[in-house]
Amino acid sequence: MKGIKWMLLSLLFSQGLLAQDKVFKAGASRLDVTPFLGAGIVGNYGTPPPAENIHDPLFVKALVLDDGSTRLAFVVVDNLGIYAHVAAKAKEQVAADAGIPVDQVLISATHTHSGPSTGGQGELRRGWNYDKPLDEYQQFMVRKIADAVSVAVQNLRPARIGAGAFLKPEHVFNRRWRVKKQVTSPLGFLDSAVMNPGHQNPNLLEPAGPTDPEISFLAVETTEGTPIAVFANYSLHYIGGVPSHDISADYYGVFAKKIEKLLHAENQAIPFVGIMSNGTSGDINNINFAEKAEKYPPYAKMELVAGDIANSLAAAYRTVEFKEWVRLKAKSTQLKLQVRKADEALLQNMEKIKQHQPADPPLFHRLESTYLDRVTIHEREFPDNITIVLQAFSIGDVGISSIPFEVFAETGLELKEKVPFKKVFTVGIANGYWGYLPTPRQHRLGGYETWLTSNKVQKDATERIVSRLLAMFSELKDSK
Repeated sequence: MKGIKWMLLSLLFSQGLLAQDKVFKAGASRLDVTPFLGAGIVGNYGTPPPAENIHDPLFVKALVLDDGSTRLAFVVVDNLGIYAHVAAKAKEQVAADAGIPVDQVLISATHTHSGPSTGGQGELRRGWNYDKPLDEYQQFMVRKIADAVSVAVQNLRPARIGAGAFLKPEHVFNRRWRVKKQVTSPLGFLDSAVMNPGHQNPNLLEPAGPTDPEISFLAVETTEGTPIAVFANYSLHYIGGVPSHDISADYYGVFAKKIEKLLHAENQAIPFVGIMSNGTSGDINNINFAEKAEKYPPYAKMELVAGDIANSLAAAYRTVEFKEWVRLKAKSTQLKLQVRKADEALLQNMEKIKQHQPADPPLFHRLESTYLDRVTIHEREFPDNITIVLQAFSIGDVGISSIPFEVFAETGLELKEKVPFKKVFTVGIANGYWGYLPTPRQHRLGGYETWLTSNKVQKDATERIVSRLLAMFSELKDSK
């Protein structure tokens, strides 16, 4: 009889039925990480233009959750990408300052194209800098990330949590298009897919892949109903429309301001933080190339999109079923991947470009000299393998994965289909920034995201990553 009672008690605990003995807590913070003027603004081709104006500040935002036995920290930074060695140092600092184990901390970037690099200044960011001392901005970022988590811990208070999701297909388009006639890449090979091919291009066949139109979100509020944070996720690359010398958080920053206002959380005593994270958006943008081009003044498009998203999320927020307690769990693993290297045919093409006279028309493509430089650095400096960090979290019946690449939408959709949780989303560009992550099918089509240096790892990397994440989620689901 005692054995039966013990088994029943264990079952009650495993299902959270005795959760009233625990107190769920949440806290959030937002700290300014805007750089000094003069820093190079990265995200486009060519020499990064120096920052001459701050249109809106860049932030690091942190959400800390605590179920009474496990504490998780989710950090999102307004940056193109937090490089792996910077994220690792930041996690170590978080562990030292806030006491949260590194495996229970997720650090990601929004992927704004209007901020500085955490990979080093100028062309230095394209090389292998993972064993070098951190520069001034990298050190600043490490401290600010750790401080943001510490402040969020200080803001912890009894809370309740809920989750929601809704569709916004009108803002996401696959930017890769299959073409009728193959085009030559800067590497000298024929591609069957083109990124950003231009509006109503007669050579277009169809989008090369799907979109993920779902916006998923966590909502946390005090037990009295005061909003603490919204942690949202959308597979939209960024909006843009920013003058080249402006610093801006892009639509992620606009969303944060608008959702705070819509939830009437601007002047409350408890700090509220609106967070939009980047999902699986490596092949997704906000431009419909099947239609005529629309022109917008600077910042107008991001205001429009962010406002629409915020309004829809505010409506969805009102329907969320909040829970007084959920179990928190986390798993983290390291996965070794092979680094792609130039084959003999590519090396021969690069040699042809090297011997080509700059005054003559390009041999292959207008960006061939750019990729000659990038491939040269890659071949000279990158090792044969890299080790990446993958994470899986469960927040009650919500599953969250993290992948340190610009992940394609079809990979995110595959995880949503296969991960055994009620709600699922993936945070991209998390715990590292290793470039694009096309699927094997997309590699066969070619295009910008598949070119060597745009993509750095073995062509079946998505299959290995998805397999490992599914195993991790299965363990989370089964663990008691």
